[in-house]
Amino acid sequence: MKKILLLAILVSGVSQAQMFEDPKPTKIDTLKGSNTEFRNFWDVKKYDIVLEPNFDAKSIKGSNKISLTIEKDIKNPTFQIDLQKPMKADKITASFPITDKKIDCDFIFLTTKKKFKKGEKYTIDIDYSGNPLIAKHAPWDGGWIFTKDKNGNPWMTAADEGIGASIWLPVKDIWSDEPDNGITFKIITPKDLVGIGNGRLIKEENLGDKKSWLWEVKNPINDYSIIPSIGKYVNFKDTFDGEKGKLDLDYWVLDYNLDKAKKQFEQVKPMMKAFEHWFGPYPFYEDSYKLVESPHLGMEHQSNVAYGNKYQNGYLGRDLSGTGIGLKWDYIIIHETGHEWFANNITAKDQADMWIHESFTTYSETLFVDYVFGKADGNKYLQGLRGNIQNDKPIIGIYGIRNEGSGDMYPKGANMIHTIRQVINNDEKFRQILRGLNKDFYHQTVTSAQIQNYFSEKSGIDLKSIFEQYLTTIKIPTLEYKQNGNQLTYKWTNVVPNLKLPIRLADGQELKPTEQNQTTTLKSDKPVEFDKNYYVIYSNK
Repeated sequence: MKKILLLAILVSGVSQAQMFEDPKPTKIDTLKGSNTEFRNFWDVKKYDIVLEPNFDAKSIKGSNKISLTIEKDIKNPTFQIDLQKPMKADKITASFPITDKKIDCDFIFLTTKKKFKKGEKYTIDIDYSGNPLIAKHAPWDGGWIFTKDKNGNPWMTAADEGIGASIWLPVKDIWSDEPDNGITFKIITPKDLVGIGNGRLIKEENLGDKKSWLWEVKNPINDYSIIPSIGKYVNFKDTFDGEKGKLDLDYWVLDYNLDKAKKQFEQVKPMMKAFEHWFGPYPFYEDSYKLVESPHLGMEHQSNVAYGNKYQNGYLGRDLSGTGIGLKWDYIIIHETGHEWFANNITAKDQADMWIHESFTTYSETLFVDYVFGKADGNKYLQGLRGNIQNDKPIIGIYGIRNEGSGDMYPKGANMIHTIRQVINNDEKFRQILRGLNKDFYHQTVTSAQIQNYFSEKSGIDLKSIFEQYLTTIKIPTLEYKQNGNQLTYKWTNVVPNLKLPIRLADGQELKPTEQNQTTTLKSDKPVEFDKNYYVIYSNK
């Protein structure tokens, strides 16, 4: 859940937004968003993290042991570690000799006079502390949250997808490099509070007037998913009989919301059944599935999904589709869990390709509705989301600078996928493509081209121009047509050159429009009806 979706909702119904100028990349943008010479020779294998927040001081302190492997032979390299101001590194050591340490803006550069060989393993240990950036409107702007629950107990967490985990934690803060062997995460809290991290709780330890909570993630995890939650939590558990056996369902909620949570979270099992049907097994059985109540709306933190929808259906009680169907289920439970497949299992290498996360996950809402309530409701819900599309700028952003594309990656991206589903015209084949994505790109970081090529290859249809149309332009394909009796003349306008997008009429008859007029004979002379499941404009000329 990001700021772009909220903004799209707030301005829905307004005429098309003005065009926005692309940002001009700076050196800092490139250092944050590119696989630079300071990053491209080493691969993160594991993080061992310790964190202790101080509620009264609005500060945190801790450490991170970064285990890494050298990717290529290299001499005298410089390592880049990311830690955003005002956080500071108090102590830095490594298992190789460091000849120079330089702090420049939000980066730590460690230089060494040494020859490294491919395959060698090393560690970098960093103690850190400071007053992290405070989020003004989490999760959209990013930062730490120091607040209190309704009983006055401290309640703390963070949300940092857009801005990066390095606002509070020293890491290699780039989407393309996840710790392959997971993390350990020790959270130290006052003895009357609970510290929740990702994965499974493997140890609790009393430390006098404090307590430590040690969590472990065995699978790769994206940095922005590594999130602590500290508060007056209680826990209840369940299991789901899934495709890979019993999946542990772990729920942590504020003590006074236990009864509400037990009722609302009953939606998890039918959701899991629907998602495993469409996408394949939940990708992190080893780490469990977890919902954690948060003081903000929600985020897809891997095996640690943040939930803040106030135990009501819809999006804070609203239906984003305007159809009524979105009020049948809890938006945050469904949407943020959909990200376990698209964002956490399959992660974009570059933030510019965030559509891979958001388009598929927004479409997971439709697939959930399709499975639980029926295909007609799924189609209706998806079509209703079109009211949130702005067509303000392309969905794909600028590569190499941590730049997101348009918020249309949510509703427009989902409608693109639905349109492609119509083109494939075989729901079982479409389902197997989705399942294949999650199997063949299991726990991987990917590019837009990989996903697009996979769809074309597995469907046996050249879908390149369709992806280009919806991801790189703000043009809505427009089918201009004129009917004379049972004769229909039609052509594409407002399209990329040679758009290959066949469409069907409501009666099933297929058209293959081009940018030149074509004429076909209809089955009757009744006014033509088009299939509404394609995201196109039909213009009667």
